Amino acid sequence: MSVFYRLSQVKGENARNRGKWYAKAVITETVDINKLATIMQRNCTLKKSDIVAVIAELIETMADVLQDSKRVHLNGFGAFKLGISSKGIDEADDYDVRKHVKNVHVVFQPETKIAANGNRSKTFINGCTVVPVPQVNEEKPEENGGD
Repeated sequence: MSVFYRLSQVKGENARNRGKWYAKAVITETVDINKLATIMQRNCTLKKSDIVAVIAELIETMADVLQDSKRVHLNGFGAFKLGISSKGIDEADDYDVRKHVKNVHVVFQPETKIAANGNRSKTFINGCTVVPVPQVNEEKPEENGGD
């Protein structure tokens, strides 16, 4: 498995790294719950409908648990928690959650394994390679000679 990339140049007028080129990951497809369930049913005894039902319930349950200030750890997958972005103020007594909290967001930390030699590897990127996006060979249409 490989992650495709495309080179992208920083073009912002005031960008510190203006003119430099960086690799940007390229997404080739979005896989939804139904597609995941189709793939998963090939590898186990559950039917697609059972898998979809379990995933739907997992999402609902996780939302409830996260909103109760709990962390959700899915073994072998990673951990989820809610984070808060807020504006800083000078005096704690002046803090007003309605004015100073900008948003609540989900924080995901992939499962990390530590090998005997101390090397760390994350579940989703262990063994991953990075390669350029394959070029699509598009043939130019032949010019019609006015026939």
